[in-house]
Amino acid sequence: MTRVVVLYGGISAEREVSLSSGVQVAAALREAGYEVDAVDVGHDLAAVIAALTPKPDVVFNALHGRFGEDGSIQGMLDWLGIPYTHSGLRASAVAMDKQAAKALFAAAGLPVAPGRMVSIAELEAGDPLPLPYVVKPVNEGSSVGVTVVRGGDNRRVEIARTWTYGPAALVEEYIPGRELTVGVMDDRALAVTEIQAVAGAFYDYESKYGDGGSNHILPANVHPDITAQAMEMAVAAHRAIGCSGATRCDFRYDDTKGEPGRLVLLEINTQPGMTPTSLLPEQAAFRGIGFAQLCAWMVENASCRA
Repeated sequence: MTRVVVLYGGISAEREVSLSSGVQVAAALREAGYEVDAVDVGHDLAAVIAALTPKPDVVFNALHGRFGEDGSIQGMLDWLGIPYTHSGLRASAVAMDKQAAKALFAAAGLPVAPGRMVSIAELEAGDPLPLPYVVKPVNEGSSVGVTVVRGGDNRRVEIARTWTYGPAALVEEYIPGRELTVGVMDDRALAVTEIQAVAGAFYDYESKYGDGGSNHILPANVHPDITAQAMEMAVAAHRAIGCSGATRCDFRYDDTKGEPGRLVLLEINTQPGMTPTSLLPEQAAFRGIGFAQLCAWMVENASCRA
C-alpha cells in the first residue's frame, strides 16, 4: 500500500487555511485506499525530517503561504529524494514572488495589471500611482495584507506605518469589474468561476475564508469569448512559470463598459485550497472529478525534482 505523509499547518499567515486543507486531504486519501500520516508542521524543521523517516512513498504538500509554497519545503523534499505533490522548487519560488511572476507573464504575452515595487517610505510619503490602486505584499497568499486605496481614502499613511511584510510593497492599478478564477490540472483548464464577495467589493482574506464571505458562481456568467480566453490564459500562465500538478489562476474582468471586456491576470496559486468547498475542488467536481479522486490524482502525479 502506498504510504503518504500529508504536510499541513505550517508557520505562515495562512496556517489555519492549511490546517483545514490538510485534515480534509488526509481523510480523502484514506477513503481512496492510501496509508496516510498527517504531520502538523511547526518551527522545528528537524521534527519534520524525523516525521519523514523512514521515507514515505509520497508527500502530499497541503501547506500554504511562506515556507510551504515558496520553494522552501520543496527544496527540502528534493534534497531528501521524496516525491511530492504540486509544483517544484523553482516554479513555487517564482509564483510566490508576485513581481517575478508578473515579469514571466508579461514575457509570455499575458495581460497583467500595471504597477511597480515601492519602498514603504515612498508609500508613506505620497500616492505612488493615480487613485485607485492596490497595495499588496510581494510574497504572501490568500490576499493577506492586500488593501485597495481609493479616492478620498486617507489610510495610505496608516498602511505604511503598520506594514509588516518587508521593506517594500507591490502597488498596482486597481482593475474594476469582477473576480474570476480558473483551476488547471496539468495542461487542462477546468472551468471559470466568478467570486462575489458578500461583505464588500473586494475579495479579501475574510471574504475568502469567513462563513458566508463569498459566493461562487460556477460556471461564471460571462461572455463565451471571455470564458475561452480565461481558460487559455490559465494554462499559458501554468506553463510560463513551469508549474506541475494543479494550480489556480486569479483574474480581474473589467466589464464596466460592456462585454466582452478586459481580462487581467493577477497571479497563479501553486497550492490552491484543498477542502471540498475550495475553488479548485469545486471546479474538479464540476468536471466529474470527486474530491478523493482529485487528491489521489495529485498523489499519483507526484514527483521528485532532485
